Parts: sequence; C-alpha cells; structure tokens
Amino acid sequence: MNKKCVFIYTIGCQMNVYDSEMFKKVLNPLGYIPVEVVEDADLVIVNTCTVRKKAEEKAFSFLGRMRALKKKNPELIVAIGGCVAQQEGAAILRRMPYVDLVFGTRAYGRLKAMVEKFEYDRIPHVDVEMTMGIAGEIVTPELDAEVEVSRFVTIMRGCDNFCSYCIVPYVRGREESRDPDVIVDEVRALVERGAREITLLGQNVNSYGKKEGLCDFPELLRRVSEIDGLLRIRFATSHPKDLSPGLVAAYRDLPKLCNHIHLPVQSGSNAVLKKMNRKYTREDYMERIARLREVRPDISLSSDMIVGFPGETDADFNETLELVQEVGFSGIFAFKYSDRPNAPAANYEDKVSDEDKRRRLDKLLVLETEISRTKNLLYAGKTEEVLVDGKKDGKEGPQWTGRTACNRVVNFTVTGGVVEGSLVGTLVPVYIEEGLPHSLRGVFDMKGH
Repeated sequence: MNKKCVFIYTIGCQMNVYDSEMFKKVLNPLGYIPVEVVEDADLVIVNTCTVRKKAEEKAFSFLGRMRALKKKNPELIVAIGGCVAQQEGAAILRRMPYVDLVFGTRAYGRLKAMVEKFEYDRIPHVDVEMTMGIAGEIVTPELDAEVEVSRFVTIMRGCDNFCSYCIVPYVRGREESRDPDVIVDEVRALVERGAREITLLGQNVNSYGKKEGLCDFPELLRRVSEIDGLLRIRFATSHPKDLSPGLVAAYRDLPKLCNHIHLPVQSGSNAVLKKMNRKYTREDYMERIARLREVRPDISLSSDMIVGFPGETDADFNETLELVQEVGFSGIFAFKYSDRPNAPAANYEDKVSDEDKRRRLDKLLVLETEISRTKNLLYAGKTEEVLVDGKKDGKEGPQWTGRTACNRVVNFTVTGGVVEGSLVGTLVPVYIEEGLPHSLRGVFDMKGH
C-alpha cells in the first residue's frame, strides 16, 4: 500500500479533538499517515467549529490559504468537516470551488469511502446526513503503540437543550449516547497504551443514557473508575439544570474523579438566563455549587460566560460580575455574543453594541485574572500531587509540567537526584514555591519523596 500523508487542522472544542483522532483512524487503512506540515500533505482536512462567528471565520481563512497550495499541487485533496461543514453543506463548494470534500458532524464513519471514491473519480462530494451509520461504533486499528497521558473519550453526541443562542443542536443533531460497554473498553484500551487521565465528553453528560435506557452518568463514572491503571477522571460538560444528586455523590465516593467541574453558567442575570432558555436561575446555580462544596470543599470550578447577549443591560452584566466574585471561579471562558444561523437569539431585538460587548468582556476578564491570581497565591508553601504530562528545556535546566487534580497547571524542576527515565504519566508531590496568574511554579524533591 502506498503511504500518503494527511494534515488535520482542528478548530474548536474537545469533541473536535476527539473526532480528529477518529479521522486518522478511519483513513489509516487507505495508507494515510498524519503529518505536522501542511505542505507535506496529500490530503488536508480542516475540522471546524461554528459555535461562535470567530471560529467560523478562522475555518474559512484557513481554507482560503489552501487555494495557493492546490494550485501548486493539483492532486492535493482539500476537505472540510465538522460544524461549519454541517451548517453550510454544498454552499462551501460554490464559495470555494477548490474544496473537494464536505462532510458533516456525523459523517466521519463514511469519510474513508468518500476519500477512496474521490481518489478514483475526482468528483467533489458532500455528505451532511445526520445519521451516524457505521460511524456509531468504528472498529479501527490503533495508530500508535503509546498515547498521551491525557486523552478524550466522547460518550454522547448532540444536544436536546436548544439554548436560544446555540447552534449545536442544529449542526450536531439530537442527543445520542454511546454504549457504556464500548466506552469502558475504549478507556481501558487507552490506559493499556499509556493514558492515565481520561476526560469524558458530551454536550450535557448529565443526560447520558436517559433516552436509550442505559446506565446513568454517575454509574458510568463508577465503571470507568474501576479500570486498573487509570489515575484520574474528568468530564465536560455538565448542564447546571441537570446536575444530579448522584453526580454530587460521585465527587464524594470516587477518589479518581478530579476535584474540578466545568459548570457553564453563561450569565448571572435571571432575566438573561430566561431569554437564553437555560432553564435554571441564578439561585438554582448557587444551590448546586453549595451542594458540590458540601461533599468536596476543595472543589475547583470553571465556567463559560457570554457577554452582550441581546437585551443585556449594564445592570444584568453587573449581576454576572457579582456571581463571578461570589463563586470564585478558578477559570472562565468568556466570549462576546454573536448571532448564529438557526439559533432563535439571532432574531432577538435590542442587540448590544460591539463597543459595549468589548468593554464588558475586558472587565470580566480583568476580574477573572484577579481572582485566579489570588487563588494561585494561596498555593504557595503547599505540596500538590501533580500528574506529569510533559517536559521542556528551561533557562535553569529541564522543567517538567503537569496538572493538579483541580486542573491547575504546574511547572516544576527536580532536585535531590537525577531522573532516570521519564516522569511523564506519574503522580509526583510538588512543593509549590510561587503562584502565578495562570499557573503554579514548584519543585519536586526526590530525596524527600
């Protein structure tokens, strides 16, 4: 079999990262091997996100650069997948005629056949069917003998919540949960090949298994936690309205479940939350935070925020600032609202000006940085268990990097001996010397270990 090269450019969420790994797997039987340099590729795939306008623009900007590459190499295959492909479909071929293949969010199981057919007949093809087909569970050869320390595993696809600002249900379809036995087998295989931390992915993991009558999410967490060799479990994302007593109990009962949760609140204003169709109030959200902290007082919380939602007033935004201050998030992913196709909010009146959105976002990010810096300063003088995931050369010699269970990045040096082999994939006690705005700096003393 002739070896060919594929370059995959991934934009957007962790689920896209997981899907891009699936692209590599389904293309491997055709002889495609991943490369890091786009000019070396025989096939270029951009895996896209359309949750925000900026991500969509980034995808088309990348595709625009492929025109010159295709001119130099007419045999190059240019493909676009993911949410933008699902949203735009054949319109992409009309806009960019040098694109060859367009495939949607549930078509990657058919990607191999699409590429194989195009290699033969060179006829552009579009597949945005929302059925998974054989992609429901793809059995493919693993590409590498070993894998990274931290890996993603998608446990469900799609969303049934229909928040008024969100395009996800329209481009990823309705909720569909994977079989728990298949998930557990996939996690076990990754652990056997070197993974030590697994992040389970879904648009709303708390809904896992309900439609299909499978086990619920807390039970899935319990089953995954029983896998030998797995050190840590994380997940994303949990919808506040569905945060169950069972999941709260899992933070108490499962030692491998990290003391961190990403719980998107989006706004601190009840009026805005109602217009967003989030189905919870500010008070509901705070009650769920209290329940989590009751069983895990040290739990770390991160969140998503949208500023400048249609109709949001300065008073509404100030309520968001107050909530951020009250909760004390360890990190926030904050974005300016942008209209998305099909989402109801695109038709809402009382749009907020770009100037006001920019001003509010800047103010929120300043507050988030202050809170993060203050929290990180409190770690100085403590010893934290760090899962090591990498090594780099620093000015003062080798420097290792990893994360605490509460998801804080730690960069550290080693004293008291010479490291034989690698620390990657191990848990080490790191003495924190300094808390920085977005990370911690410390030292691992091998003699004191």
